[in-house]
Amino acid sequence: MKKQKIEVIPLLSSTDSILESISDGVFTVDESWRITSFNRAAETITGIPRSEAEGRLCSEVFRSSMCETDCALRRTLQSGKPVIGKSCYIIDTRGRRIPISVSTAVLKDTQGRIIGGAETFRDMTELEELRRELQGRCHVGDLVSHSPIMQKIFEVIPAVAASPSTVLILGETGTGKELVARTIHGLSPRREGPFIAVNCGALPDTLLESELFGYKAGAFTGAARDKPGRFALAGNGTLFLDEIGEVSPALQVRLLRFLQQRTFEPLGSTRSETADVRIIAATNSDLADLVKRGSFREDLYYRVNVVRIELPPLRRRKEDIPLLAEQFTAHFNRIQNKPVQGLTTEALSLLMAHDWPGNIRELENVIERAFILCDKGFINVAHLPEDLTMRYTKQEKQPGIRSARELMEAQAIRRALERNANNRLAAARELGIHKSTLFRKMKKLGMDKGIESVFPSRRTMK
Repeated sequence: MKKQKIEVIPLLSSTDSILESISDGVFTVDESWRITSFNRAAETITGIPRSEAEGRLCSEVFRSSMCETDCALRRTLQSGKPVIGKSCYIIDTRGRRIPISVSTAVLKDTQGRIIGGAETFRDMTELEELRRELQGRCHVGDLVSHSPIMQKIFEVIPAVAASPSTVLILGETGTGKELVARTIHGLSPRREGPFIAVNCGALPDTLLESELFGYKAGAFTGAARDKPGRFALAGNGTLFLDEIGEVSPALQVRLLRFLQQRTFEPLGSTRSETADVRIIAATNSDLADLVKRGSFREDLYYRVNVVRIELPPLRRRKEDIPLLAEQFTAHFNRIQNKPVQGLTTEALSLLMAHDWPGNIRELENVIERAFILCDKGFINVAHLPEDLTMRYTKQEKQPGIRSARELMEAQAIRRALERNANNRLAAARELGIHKSTLFRKMKKLGMDKGIESVFPSRRTMK
């Protein structure tokens, strides 16, 4: 009887089986940084077969953004401390940039001697795409907002930017009119040209005229040479005329001529010049009322009021305060090189309760002041101005003042209701809670009488 040849296949160890079944990529290296193991997920994420990866230097396989500058595995082997959740990217075999999250650990033998290191990495592509999608819903250029009012503005800004029309931006002081103007310019075909801003209310009439239109040598005492004005300097770009309601009637005539004919005359010149420039005007005044009172020309009003954008005050978009505070925190962290993590719930509650007469500019100033007093950790009540903190004790006793958590919860419920045409059952499903839980939360937040009780509209705002 012939003996049957039996092929012996070694069974995988339990550890190997686990490593082969998980969705995270895992590899190990020896002390010379050569790959000693490479699991199936690592093959899938990188596109490199295990047979090609093993034995090669890990930097040759991964081509990571941190290989040369801040290798997490090298840091771990030098310090003996693991790295958890470090973000970077690798380049796969097709040249694609793959965002990953990296964690590292030291490998030791049975005697406790370091023999290499291990690294796990997770493909964050889907999460990154989701983050960009969510960000795209609340970002246009440098503008950020969750507010439905601002979302409507975000929807029209790209179309406004693509057109050559004159734009009029209305809003209270500090609502971000110049930022909107810069965003329009940045999205427009003129984005490669200059963006020049002029505050018409900050300069006397005679000086403003020379600043806008320029002058020729000898036009007045001290004019030793020609000086181009802002119209000329903004050629092929955008000229932002802030506080246009402050312009004198005489200068309004010259602005009207430019808008009609695209020509102007520098002071002391007898020849007209042309300028290929887009005009964006802004004001915190009621121009229609100024027209009725005779202090602003009606024909100029209709020339600048081609496309109108009305920015709401911060008190009408309080749901944006946490988002704006986060943006300002990141900004000041960068320029002041600080590791401030954000605001405490108590501090955020005070910001949410404030009416912000100075709007977004006031909020930015408050965060900047807090950075002077806070070096690290979280901004708390003690870091806020006295006019806010003095009311802190009183607010704690007032049942009508909601915490930041409650305001954000109300915001989430409101949006779910809006997306589902006020169908509470559908909204509950979207939020992942039982309908009875939704009803209970709505009653607690005062939303059972309507959304307006939590987020007042312009009509109910005093």
